[in-house]
Amino acid sequence: MEDIIASVSSVLTDYVLVVSLLIVAIYFTFYTRGVQFRMIGEMCRLLAESGKKAPSGRGSQGSRSVSSFQAFAISIASRVGTGNLAGVATAIALGGPGSVMWMWIIALLGASSAFVESTLAQLFKVKGEGSFRGGPAYYIQKGIGKRWWAVLFAVLITLTFGFAFNSVQSNTIANAFDECFSFPREWMSLILSVATLAIVFGGIRSISRFSEIVVSVMAVAYIVLAIVIVALNIDRIPEVMLMIVENAFGVGQAAGGAIGMGVIMGVKRGLFSNEAGEGSTPNAAATADVSHPVKQGLIQTLGVYTDTLVICTATAFIILCSGMFLEGHDGIVLTQKAIDAELGGGHEYGSMFVSVAILFFAFTSIVANYYYGETNIRFIYDNDRIIGIYRLLVGVVVYLGGVMSLDLVWGFADITMALMTLCNLAAIIMLGRYAVVLLQDYTRQRKEGRNPVYESSLLPSISSETECWSKDCVD
Repeated sequence: MEDIIASVSSVLTDYVLVVSLLIVAIYFTFYTRGVQFRMIGEMCRLLAESGKKAPSGRGSQGSRSVSSFQAFAISIASRVGTGNLAGVATAIALGGPGSVMWMWIIALLGASSAFVESTLAQLFKVKGEGSFRGGPAYYIQKGIGKRWWAVLFAVLITLTFGFAFNSVQSNTIANAFDECFSFPREWMSLILSVATLAIVFGGIRSISRFSEIVVSVMAVAYIVLAIVIVALNIDRIPEVMLMIVENAFGVGQAAGGAIGMGVIMGVKRGLFSNEAGEGSTPNAAATADVSHPVKQGLIQTLGVYTDTLVICTATAFIILCSGMFLEGHDGIVLTQKAIDAELGGGHEYGSMFVSVAILFFAFTSIVANYYYGETNIRFIYDNDRIIGIYRLLVGVVVYLGGVMSLDLVWGFADITMALMTLCNLAAIIMLGRYAVVLLQDYTRQRKEGRNPVYESSLLPSISSETECWSKDCVD
């Protein structure tokens, strides 16, 4: 099974997915006139503002609504996890230091795709019980009018996040604790499974509160640790940067194939971590209660930078400064060994910290991943009994992922991720014009000194499909 999965994954992710992601990212970078670069200041302003104010968008669900900042926290919870600590390590181990450069490139370009998909999710969102719902399945059906396509995406994202990615997260946690504390994988998997079930039965509000607090604290703690390690090796940073650039473009390498592997691993693991264009974060973006779709599109774009340019880069610098990537280690174990080497003293404090950090990062990802699946199952057929079965299955998969082999869980995750991403990329290419019109409207209102408010009359051809933006859409 591992051989079959590896063969399929190689074709889908190493060639089709990498090329498609880059083409679409470059296309939207030009189409939006580099929105991910020219509006960084506005992104930061909106995020700061959303953290202070209560939800007040059109069709507000009142105190039950998810704020713009909470929706951002949910998406960060899904992004910040295994990809940042284990995925980066795997990319460097297999693709060399140059893979870091390609992670940066796909993040900078792919942020435009993230803006488009999250803006579309807001445009076509619907009212749910206690909060809004939306995502690619919704904008495919409402914007393109293809129910089968929308259902296909809903199935793929449920398989990818609810099952495949969650098995990767639990596998990484189990490996980390086994390596550091010799804690049995079976027991850790069981604990994760029970904890997951306890959280997911609490609903989206409990997910947003849990993510908002835990992810923020752990991300800051991890970044502080990385800054300390980088500061201790400040004299080596020019050398590390040179190593990244030279390896990324094959300078001084024996074979050109090394460049290709660096591109492939950088893009693949970069996508797994920041999810730009993948079709996942729009599910969280749609839950936000805002006055204009572009607001959440910009905030979610900032999430790509937070994930890749800050947290992934921190991990990469730790590993490259330590030189442990030359010792044959891989995955989360490489990150643990690198931090131990940098802290010195013969202690394993680094391994302990990484074990605890990956527990919180990956567990919040499990919880957020579950929600993506629930949203899309409700899109296909909104039935509480089916959701209950799904929740139980997620608990089972979390346990199985912790005891399965690393290659099997990563291979399955790569395949489902590739299929889901290709499905979403085709959709946003067809619907991207709406996001551009909304961006122009938002920019115009900001220049007039107004707090942008969207009215469905701006896009009359689809006004009947944007039910949450009409003038009479109030609670």
